[in-house]
Amino acid sequence: MTGLRGFLALLIAALPLTAQAQEVAPCDWRASAGSVVEPWDENARTFTNGAVRLALLDTVEPAAAAFHILVLSPPFDEVGGRQCRVISADTAGSGFEAVDFAALEADYEPSTGLLFMMPARLYDPEDGPAKMGRLSFALNQATGEIATVFEAPK
Repeated sequence: MTGLRGFLALLIAALPLTAQAQEVAPCDWRASAGSVVEPWDENARTFTNGAVRLALLDTVEPAAAAFHILVLSPPFDEVGGRQCRVISADTAGSGFEAVDFAALEADYEPSTGLLFMMPARLYDPEDGPAKMGRLSFALNQATGEIATVFEAPK
């Protein structure tokens, strides 16, 4: 997984220089329990002794961009609740056309935090179906910051 570490560290370091369309937002209607893709045990995973949970969400509409990633993680609030975030494909809240959650890879880099990477596809209304790209994101559990990168297929 050294490749994952190097890839994410390099891309995350370059984030201020590159415009990324992904949105990391506080949980809203997209994070409904009814949106968690079933079976839940195949579409949700925990990390760091259960403190971090990721789940695949399907909001059904828009049909071509309905998949999002739920992130429950530290930091904890004053009553012990985790922060709740949703990762979407763009800043308008549209999701991904497809996400291969079963192929999720995870690693830890002390200088960056928890690193996650999975195949995903963005919806393109002009060019039609695209090949799978790669959604990568880093979670800093101390601050709650989540940095995302989407690498489009070449």
